[in-house]
Amino acid sequence: MNYAMCPKLSRTSLVFAAFACSVSAHAADWSDTSIGYRYGTNFSEPFNSSAIVKDIVSLNHVSGYKYGSNFFNADLLMSDDKDPGGAGATNGAQEVYVVYRHTLDLGKVTGSSYAMGPVRGVGLVGGFDWNTKNDAGYNSKKRMLVAGPSLMLDVPGFLNVALLGLWESNAPYNTFSKTATPRYTYSPHPMINAVWGIPFSVGTVPLAFEGFANFISEKGKNESNLDTALETNVDMQVMYDLSNALGAKPKTFRLGAEYQYWANKFGNDNSQSKYNGGALAKTWMVRAEYHF
Repeated sequence: MNYAMCPKLSRTSLVFAAFACSVSAHAADWSDTSIGYRYGTNFSEPFNSSAIVKDIVSLNHVSGYKYGSNFFNADLLMSDDKDPGGAGATNGAQEVYVVYRHTLDLGKVTGSSYAMGPVRGVGLVGGFDWNTKNDAGYNSKKRMLVAGPSLMLDVPGFLNVALLGLWESNAPYNTFSKTATPRYTYSPHPMINAVWGIPFSVGTVPLAFEGFANFISEKGKNESNLDTALETNVDMQVMYDLSNALGAKPKTFRLGAEYQYWANKFGNDNSQSKYNGGALAKTWMVRAEYHF
């Protein structure tokens, strides 16, 4: 990992991290903050036929308070030279991707129960995605607001399923042609989102099955006036709590394997030859976390 190549991106991610964590920690009844690391050798990017190696460092924070919960995650993604950081660059691109979600639990707000069948509660979700990347061809500057209802299912751990509206824009810059695209707003579009964390064990080995799934509809035309496609992004991991073996309190140190399936990445139709198969990702990763 070459942190010297991305000081500006690192500072940006830290500013967002500090702000979100300070807000979400206020009056929290419980909270969990972690630093994580992921590594994979088969990442994909649209228009790029190469398998890309990425190191990913993350800061994650979740907390709950009287009326709901907060989720914040900032990823610093560092590619190898197969995903170059500019036209003619020999170093890899760097990206910061930030996600924030707030869930308002209607049962806690109203004092009434919304439990029915497999549903234990109903919530309202709001938040944003924000990214910046310095790759050669696109230089994404994504800004996206999300909002919609969520069902909290009655399972060990948690499983929340939401129907969210997305309001997304971008302002890319091509370092080959030196062409900047004015901020472009896609059509508002829906997403079905599921997020889960299910604890289980094999014998005496403590494990957890965690992840998210996003099923995103077409979002109209893109910046090049081309049709966008249905997008599927499923990211899941099995994590082992090795804290006891290290003499630490439970859930301090976790290690596991992660898999991501991402079809029509960013809404690009992978069936079109111009994307060079790069809009379809099937990526295994190793994942490690330290919680504090």
